Amino acid sequence: MNVAFRRASFGAGTVQGAVVRDGVGFGAPAGRSGAWEYARWVGPETAVAFGATELVLSWTADTPPGTWIEIGLRGTCPSTPWYVLGRWAYGDGDVRRASVPAQADEHARVAVDTLVAAPGRPWHAYQTRLTLFRRPGMSSGPRVLTQGTMASAVYRRRTTRPDGFDGIELEVPRRSQYAHRHPHWGGGAAWCSPTCMAMVLSYWNAGPDPVEERCPSGAAADVDHAARHVYDHAFAGTGNWPFNTAYAGRFGLDGFVTRLRGLPEAEVLLRAGVPLVASLAFGRGDLPGAGYATGGHLLVITGVTPDGDVIVNDPAAPDHHGVRRVYPREPFERCWHAASGGVVYVIHPPGHALPPPPDPANW
Repeated sequence: MNVAFRRASFGAGTVQGAVVRDGVGFGAPAGRSGAWEYARWVGPETAVAFGATELVLSWTADTPPGTWIEIGLRGTCPSTPWYVLGRWAYGDGDVRRASVPAQADEHARVAVDTLVAAPGRPWHAYQTRLTLFRRPGMSSGPRVLTQGTMASAVYRRRTTRPDGFDGIELEVPRRSQYAHRHPHWGGGAAWCSPTCMAMVLSYWNAGPDPVEERCPSGAAADVDHAARHVYDHAFAGTGNWPFNTAYAGRFGLDGFVTRLRGLPEAEVLLRAGVPLVASLAFGRGDLPGAGYATGGHLLVITGVTPDGDVIVNDPAAPDHHGVRRVYPREPFERCWHAASGGVVYVIHPPGHALPPPPDPANW
């Protein structure tokens, strides 16, 4: 698998009404779009060292009431139109936080949170675009704090073997997704992603305060809170990858989506104290010990045993007590890469440095 992750260098982009200071903020209106004023930042053309077939954007941002952001992306080698990869705000009082469906042409298609190249048309460069919206007359606006792009070309890979690893397990609090149900945002089988986010935020001693957690289930209300604030109104679900990592930014954490080439890279991050939310899928019996099948699921990788097997907090347990599980290394890695190409959410405080990345860098 080829994969590269690049953080945006905001000073290298061009601005229309935006200002580059502690991220990208709203300076002066560049124009109007319906009832909204907007300012814009456009990133430089960024080269990819291989033919990328998928691009995923992630970001963290502050969106006070009366503001929101739109995230755009296009391939530039070969060139494509601009595609919208999300309309986002932390709250849901001003805009329906949503991906944008029905974006497909001869160049590419948008699959919820991923820009997928048309067959035989990979990209060797891309550009990103951030449009900041606010209500007319406001003296401030939204601010994008970080933005990163993961470019990849996924192909079938072999599973890996542990190499001199003596085992590690991070103490990540445990949550079951089945303890939750909400009349508008779902629950149960649909809430694996926000449940993982609640676990990881709790590990970092972050998340909503009790006043913010006004949700009906009562049990681990931080899960309910996460589900509400990552919900994609177009997708009608809580599994939009960058919407989840953007939620972590609300609490001062850095968050982004990337792909790992295998469990050895996960082990590097675990040794640095960073748990990982992994996206996978499997049929019944494909992942020994799971006891269920899923077309798409997220869980938290919390460690690796001395034998190389994978320790997880699997939110698909019926209650909190059954969340910790150990899955065999080879089938876990196979289900992870076959389903998502090794996608993970990486969440950490900005002051908690990540280890040096491999080359080419994917974090």
